[in-house]
Amino acid sequence: MRSRIRASLESLYGRSLQAGLSETPSHIAVIQDGNRRFAKVRGKDPSKGHQAGAETTEQVLEWCDELGISEVTLYTFSTENFKRPPDEQEELFDLIERKLKEFADADRIHESEVRIRAIGETDRLPKRVQDAVEYADEQTKEYDNLVLNIALAYGGRTELLSAAKFIAKRVQEGKLKPEDITTTTIASALETKPRHDVDLIIRSGGDERTSNFLPWQANGNEAAVYFTAPYWPAFRKIDFLRGLRTYEQREHQRHISKLNRTRAILSAVAPKNTPNKPQENQPSTENTKVDTPRTGEMQSQTS
Repeated sequence: MRSRIRASLESLYGRSLQAGLSETPSHIAVIQDGNRRFAKVRGKDPSKGHQAGAETTEQVLEWCDELGISEVTLYTFSTENFKRPPDEQEELFDLIERKLKEFADADRIHESEVRIRAIGETDRLPKRVQDAVEYADEQTKEYDNLVLNIALAYGGRTELLSAAKFIAKRVQEGKLKPEDITTTTIASALETKPRHDVDLIIRSGGDERTSNFLPWQANGNEAAVYFTAPYWPAFRKIDFLRGLRTYEQREHQRHISKLNRTRAILSAVAPKNTPNKPQENQPSTENTKVDTPRTGEMQSQTS
């Protein structure tokens, strides 16, 4: 009984959150943290937590499609994950391979025209995972309604280092002048080329860090960040909507800041009004009754 009441209240709260949104991000990046801890507190193997997390990921994609979000990037397997025990890595690779193929064949993926692509050093992955990546890419390459970037063997610092080396080599070969290097040059040298810069990063699991995730695309765009306590398998739609609300509040603050800066600039460059010299033979204002404005009128005149 109590669980049904709670579910009803959460549903009502979720509808209220969604109704209050007036602006949604174009690109969301998600750090799916807490799968292993979710399994541990329940006395289960880490693989069970990863499987439960994969189900949450499917729900998130449905929410994004429902709300018109056009790009999602999932931090599925980082370069740091190669340090995990080999047996856990193999279980993760099995799950990634299976889910990629399931996604590529799912009717809802084709009905929603979801484009699936992998980013990262995919050549470091087992051959079976690379084949699954190619299969998903081939099956969805014609779609562009929702782009799903799956970060595999990805590390932000590694990506920036590779881009720097590529640009340095072009300079050394005389193909690029140092003074011609721009932010566009760097962006084009990155292996990761999302359709949009990141607007919002969501991280589950309680840790408040972005873990080297898309530093150029997110930090350069001053993306909003939403940290939430639930482990990824327990991530709910109301948590997702709260993240969107964080983005909307951030954008509102950004618009206000821009407006205030514009007003300050206009105020600084506006010509100062100089008082007119008194004219000769001007009638004296002595003994002339002057109406003193009331408080409300004074505020409107001086505002």
